[in-house]
Amino acid sequence: MQYSMLTHHAKPVTRKGVTVFLLISFAGTWLWLLFARVVLGLSSLHPLLQLPGFCMPGIAAVVVRRWITSEGFADAGLKLHLKTAWRYYGVAWLGPPLIGAATLALAAALGLWDPDLSGPGGLPGTKELATVLGLMMVALFLTPLYAGEEFGWTSYLRPRLFGGRTAPSTIATGLIWAVWHFPLAFIGYAEFTNLVTGLAVWTLSFQLQEIILMWLYQRSGSVWVASLAHAGNNMVLFLILGETLDGKAGLGTITPMLLALAPMAVICLWLVGTRRLTRERRLPNPLLAGHVARTD
Repeated sequence: MQYSMLTHHAKPVTRKGVTVFLLISFAGTWLWLLFARVVLGLSSLHPLLQLPGFCMPGIAAVVVRRWITSEGFADAGLKLHLKTAWRYYGVAWLGPPLIGAATLALAAALGLWDPDLSGPGGLPGTKELATVLGLMMVALFLTPLYAGEEFGWTSYLRPRLFGGRTAPSTIATGLIWAVWHFPLAFIGYAEFTNLVTGLAVWTLSFQLQEIILMWLYQRSGSVWVASLAHAGNNMVLFLILGETLDGKAGLGTITPMLLALAPMAVICLWLVGTRRLTRERRLPNPLLAGHVARTD
């Protein structure tokens, strides 16, 4: 009887939780960015502007899980799972620099960038390799900060959209995630020469990233794996592409992002084509888990 009542009320509770989550995530982030820029006069690259806003989805997920739906954290993926998910941590850490390398190779093949292969064996120089390794270590160190987004988008929101069905929930999450970032294009964080084209390419990039992040989260069962990959995307992949293809080659902001879509699309097509996205670990019903936790 208790089970049937919980099942009957699951959809309204989920809808309420998602609504409050989105309100806190969007209003909290956008209002803070406005306040930080207009009132405090902070640069778009200032950590005090970025951190509170970028952690807002995680804060929203905690508020909803704890006080709005009382469903608890049984399905939040908070455990590290180091013994069983170590290979996915490896993929999350090595993936962004490898995607970056593939993107640079594509740019060189298209004649858009002339690589400096002055290192031993025709490889990049020691300075370049040390920079990449340094950024990878920074990404590892900053993983807890990027959990502020992944705990919200991939851990909380995605499984609650469209009943958790893989394709529509992932597309919707990627679109919502992209739109949440849009104000950054108006405060100097992302500068697009053509705003419409830039936002369109950015949105597609978020869609492909979400597929990969969701797969890592599904297979590892840990939000920390997705957070590590997210940190790598920001601190390794796009920093390297920005410095190399925009800063040195002068390709602008949109072209490096557009080139990076190619290797990411290949990965996503492989995940979809091999049906790896359908093999999701079964997690406890969050409403039942929350009910059990309150009655124990």
